[in-house]
Amino acid sequence: MYTAGTESFLRQAREIQDEELKKFISRITGFLQSRDLGNETIDCLQRLFLIVSATKYGRKLDDTFVTLLQTILRLPKCPEQVQLLCAAILREMSPCSDLALSWDKIQDPKLLSVAFSIKLAQGMKKSEVEALGQCVVKVLEGRIPEGHGARYLMPLLSNVISLFPASLNEDQINLLSKRMVDWLRYASVHQGVPQSSGGFFNPRARQPGPITEVDGTVATDFFTVLSVGQYYTEDQWLNMQAFSMLRKWLLCYGSDGAASPHSDDKSEVDGSIVSMVSVTSTSSRLLPPKERLREKAFEYCQRLIEQSNRRALKKADGELQKACLIEAITIMDIICKQDSSYVYRSLSCLKNLHGWISGDLSYARALLPIAQFFLNHSETAAVDAKAIYKHLFTKVPAQLFHSPMLAYEFTQFCRHNIRLFAEDLGIFRQSTPNLFKFLAWNSPALIAEFMDLLPALLGGDTALEIFHLLLDLPCLTAALEVQLRSVLTPMSTVDPAVKPATCLEAFRHPQYRGLFQYLLRVESAPGDPGRLTPLRQLLGSMTSSARVVQCAEGVPVLLQLFFGVVAKFADGALANTLVLAVLERSDQLCEIPAFKVEVYRVTSRHLPALCTRHPSLVVELSKELLEFSGTVTNIQSKEDIFTHVVWAIGEYVSVVHDKRCTVEQINKFFEVLEAMLFEITQLRPSASVPTSSPRVIAVLMTALTKLASRSQDLIPRVSLSLSKMRAFVQSPAISSVYDTEDAEAILTRATELLNLLKLPTVAQFALTPSADISSPRFHRDTNTSLPLAMRTTSQLLAGGPIPRRRSSVPG
Repeated sequence: MYTAGTESFLRQAREIQDEELKKFISRITGFLQSRDLGNETIDCLQRLFLIVSATKYGRKLDDTFVTLLQTILRLPKCPEQVQLLCAAILREMSPCSDLALSWDKIQDPKLLSVAFSIKLAQGMKKSEVEALGQCVVKVLEGRIPEGHGARYLMPLLSNVISLFPASLNEDQINLLSKRMVDWLRYASVHQGVPQSSGGFFNPRARQPGPITEVDGTVATDFFTVLSVGQYYTEDQWLNMQAFSMLRKWLLCYGSDGAASPHSDDKSEVDGSIVSMVSVTSTSSRLLPPKERLREKAFEYCQRLIEQSNRRALKKADGELQKACLIEAITIMDIICKQDSSYVYRSLSCLKNLHGWISGDLSYARALLPIAQFFLNHSETAAVDAKAIYKHLFTKVPAQLFHSPMLAYEFTQFCRHNIRLFAEDLGIFRQSTPNLFKFLAWNSPALIAEFMDLLPALLGGDTALEIFHLLLDLPCLTAALEVQLRSVLTPMSTVDPAVKPATCLEAFRHPQYRGLFQYLLRVESAPGDPGRLTPLRQLLGSMTSSARVVQCAEGVPVLLQLFFGVVAKFADGALANTLVLAVLERSDQLCEIPAFKVEVYRVTSRHLPALCTRHPSLVVELSKELLEFSGTVTNIQSKEDIFTHVVWAIGEYVSVVHDKRCTVEQINKFFEVLEAMLFEITQLRPSASVPTSSPRVIAVLMTALTKLASRSQDLIPRVSLSLSKMRAFVQSPAISSVYDTEDAEAILTRATELLNLLKLPTVAQFALTPSADISSPRFHRDTNTSLPLAMRTTSQLLAGGPIPRRRSSVPG
C-alpha cells in the first residue's frame, strides 16, 4: 500500500492536463538547452518521469523534446543521475518513432548499457541484437582502460545470449571463454582503493587491505563472489558478473558436440578415471578454451562450496552463501553433463555436503540441486543415492510445507523429473501424502504444477488413496494450521477423559492424536478414511479460514483430472472400489457448502464413464446402490450423484451387460426406485409440497420403464405410476413450484414412456438395445436415437404423422 503522501503525488501526476504538461516540459527544455544540469533540473526530470509513468495511457511528448533528451543522454560529462532519468523517460515513451540510438556512435560502455535498455523497450529486431553483440565483443576484445566501466558490458552480453545465442560466432565464443577464465580465476585478492574525497593525502589510508572470507579470516585462495571487501576492483566486479552468467554461458556454448580428449569413453568407469587423472595432471592452459573454462568453473564452484561451510558474520552474507551454494551445485551438474569425467571429482564433495546440510532446514533449498545431480549421474557413477531421495521427499515437505519458495521449487523439481520418477523411483509415489502438504498450504498457487504431477502419481495401487487425499485436502490444510499453532503455543496439561473443545486441544489429545498423525502422514499407508470422520467434524470449525477455503476451491479441478486419468487404466476391481468410495465419501466431506456441491457435481459426472467401461459393477455393487438410491435425503442433498446412480441402474441392470443379473435383482431395484418416485410425487394433505427437480423425476420414470421392459410383469405397475403424472403436474400445489416448461417436460416424458410400454417388444428394443446395434453411431444418429424412437411410438399410437429428423439430440 502507498503512503498518503505517495498517493497524493500519483494523483497529481495522473490529473495533470496537457496544457500544463506542455508548460512544464518547456521549462525543462530551457534547463537542458542551457546545459543547466543541477539539482533543479534533476527534480523536474523526476517529476516528469512520475507523470509519464503514472498513467495507463501513453503521454505524448514533443518530438523536439525527445530529441533533446537523446542529446543530453550522449553528453560526455552528463551527470549520472540526469543520464538515468533521461533514459527512464525515454523507456516510458517507447515505442516511439523519434528514437534513433545506434550502437556505432556510442563508445562509453556505461552509456551503451543505458541505451540498450531504451532499445529493448522499443522492441529490438534480431539484426539490432546481433549488432549490439558485435559491439560488446569488439569492446571486450581490446584492452579496456581502467575506470571505463567494462563491468557495464556484462549484463548486455547476458541479454544478447538470452535473446539470440547464435549471434556470436565460434571465434568470439572462444575469445570470451578465455576472458571468463581470467575473470573467474585471476581476480585480485586485495581490496580496491576508495575514490579520493579531497583533503590531505594520507598514504596509509589509501593502501588496499586484503580480501577476507565471510567469517572474517583473511582469504588465502583466489577471489570469488563470496569474498568480502569494503571496496572492489574492476576485475573483482567482472569476477562476480562472470559467475552470475556462467550457467547461461555453459548451457549455450559449453558443449561443442565433439568428443573432448579426456572423455572418449563416458560409460566405462576406468576410462573416466583415466580421463580425470589426465585432466588434473595436464596444464589447463593446454586445453581448448571451452574445456579450460569448464575446468576453472569447476574449481570456482568447489571453492564456493568450501566457503559456504564458513560461519558468516552477517545475516546477508549467510543468505548469499545459500544462494551461491545452489548455483555452484547446478553449474557442477551442467559441467558433468558436458564431460562425465567431472562426475567422479564431484561425488565425494557433494556427498559430504549433503551430510553437512541435511540436518539444517535453512539449507533445504540446496538439497534440490544435490538430488538433481544424483538423479542425472548416479547411474554413470554406479552410486546408490536412494537415501538422498528418501530424505528429500520425507523430511523436507513435512517440515517446510509453509515456505512458498521451497514449495514452488520442490514441485518444479518433481515436474522436471517426472519421467525419471515414473521409471525408477517408487519413493516419489510413496511420498504422495507428503507432497500434498505443499498443495494444501499453497493452493491455488500450485494447482498448475499438480495438474502435471497428478497423472504421474496415479496408478492402480495409489488411485484410491489419492482420491481420499483430494477430498480431504481442505481438512489437511486445517490440520497443518493446527500443527503450526501447536509449535507456537506452550504445552498445557491434557485430560484424556475430557473431550477437547478446540482443534489445538484435540491435536494433543490421546483420542485424536492418532487421527492427526494419519492425516499428516509422510508416506502412503493403508487405512480406513472413514475413521477420520470425528476429525473432519472437529476441523469443521476452521472452514472459515481463508487458506482452507482457497484450498477447497482447487479440489474440483484436480478431481476432474483424477477421474479422466483413472478411467484410462482402471480395471473392474478399481472401478468398483472408486464407485463405492464416491458413495461413502458423499457423507464424509469438509463442511464447506460450495465445496460439497462442486465435489458432487464432478464425481457424479464421472460415474457414467466408469459404469460404461465396467457395466457389471452395477450388479456387483447392488447392495450399496440399493441402499444409496433408497434414501430419500440423498435426493435433496446429493441430487447430482443420486441422478447418475439411478441412470446407471436403469442402464446397466440387465442381463445384456451381466449374465449374473437375475429377475429378482431387477425387481429389487424396481421396488426401491418405485418407492422413491412415489415418495417425491405423492401429494398428501399432511405432507409438504415436493420440491424435487424435474430432472430427478424424469430419470426415475425412465429407469423404471427400462427395468419394466426387462421384466414385463412390472409393466402394469410402471404404467400406473406414469398415468398419475398428469394429475401430479396439474395439481395447484405443484403448479406453484414448477413453471409451465418444467411441468410440460415431465408430462411429455411420462406420456412417451407410457406409449412405449404399450408395445413391449418395441420398448425392449428401444430401451435395452442389443450390443450389435448399440454402437457409438447409434447414439449419435438422430434418426435412430432413443428420443426419436419414443416420439415415433407416441405418434403411431396417437395416429399422428411420424416426426421428422431433428438437427440435434434432445436432452
